[in-house]
Amino acid sequence: MPQLTSKEIVDLSKEYTFFSWSIQNQVNPIPMARAEGIYFWDADGKRYMDFSSQLVNMNSGHQHPKIVKAIQEQAAELAFAHPGMATEPRALLGKKLAEVTPGDIKKTFFCLGGAEANENAVKIARLYTGKFKIIARYRSYHGATHGAIALTGDYRRLPAEPAMPGVVRILDPYCYRCPFGQKKETCKRECISHIEEVIQHEGPDHIAAIILEGVTGTNGLIIPPDEYWPRVREICDKYNILLIADEVMSGWGRTGEWFAVDHWGVTPDIITTAKGITSGYVPLGAVMVREKIAGHFDDKYLYAGLTYSGHPLACAAGVATIEAYEEDGLIENARRMGKLLGEKLEALRAAHVSVGDVRYIGLFSALELVTNRESKEPLDLTPVMKHLRENGVFAFNFKNILFVVPPLSITEAQLNEGLAVYDQALKIADGMVK
Repeated sequence: MPQLTSKEIVDLSKEYTFFSWSIQNQVNPIPMARAEGIYFWDADGKRYMDFSSQLVNMNSGHQHPKIVKAIQEQAAELAFAHPGMATEPRALLGKKLAEVTPGDIKKTFFCLGGAEANENAVKIARLYTGKFKIIARYRSYHGATHGAIALTGDYRRLPAEPAMPGVVRILDPYCYRCPFGQKKETCKRECISHIEEVIQHEGPDHIAAIILEGVTGTNGLIIPPDEYWPRVREICDKYNILLIADEVMSGWGRTGEWFAVDHWGVTPDIITTAKGITSGYVPLGAVMVREKIAGHFDDKYLYAGLTYSGHPLACAAGVATIEAYEEDGLIENARRMGKLLGEKLEALRAAHVSVGDVRYIGLFSALELVTNRESKEPLDLTPVMKHLRENGVFAFNFKNILFVVPPLSITEAQLNEGLAVYDQALKIADGMVK
């Protein structure tokens, strides 16, 4: 193939391809050329620190040699297999997933991404329970396909409606902007009791499952109170409702544990995942279920199937990625660096009047920027994001929420270097405070 200039790469990409979640004539993509560790370079040789982990999936870092080698070797041996075939990568990954997931979660249905995982989790929940409704939160993102966008609560759902029927909404445990008007010192956890009230109104005999992100990701990195997950588990057991944990973004060491629910000692009935299962190297998603659900389909038809289910290249990448997490101590590093990151984010909040709140768990963190700490009016992050990019830090934001989510392989020196650029960017934000 011819070597393109950076301008040619951008121009041809814009002319012949669509970019997601954007007005097409306003996109300004980086012509990404190569990457290594926590860094990537554009076609002109400019280096960026990846403080987005591309989109919170590059947990192992870019171009990890073990994962790259596994993909190369598998491609040379067997690049594709019929989804009804049993292959070594499929067998090994299925067994490995059962070892790292909580409780008696044992059996996996493979797909190609988080949206497909959530679609099939809903299908399995409905087949298993014989019930129809699914409870989901407003501040949530579960994917962009027809069913997954119906589960999604944020603004991206609205243009796609009407989508899959049967979804019921609940409010979120968003302590900084409590939807029930509570303050931390007087909070009665209405975000939890509210769920039971909705269940009673909607009819427990009609509700198949509740789906929640382990820690809410792109909608603001909302970390629930410690009793939230355990009590939701109790509510689901009380009303015979399945509990689905969407760990697409919050799984695979991102929070300092294998899965976010591990922080609270909860075993969901179903875990959906993607992203970090291969660190994004090859598309792969998974629906992992407890033994009671798996056993249901021993003598009943599973109405689920995909051409690429159990794809050997993807499964080989998954096995190598999990081994990299273990061998490199990446989850332990996420825990260790996450503690340091939390301290530094608290220091940034103290130093910058534009920072209304900081939220962090492992290397999953964000700053919420406001024009006034009392009114909590959201601040426009356009100049902040421009400064970060110009100074070699690639980050992403959701409205007024600025994420800090580097690869789990990051060192203390690299973390300090990146946060120094955030510090300068926040000075720009401080100038916008009213």
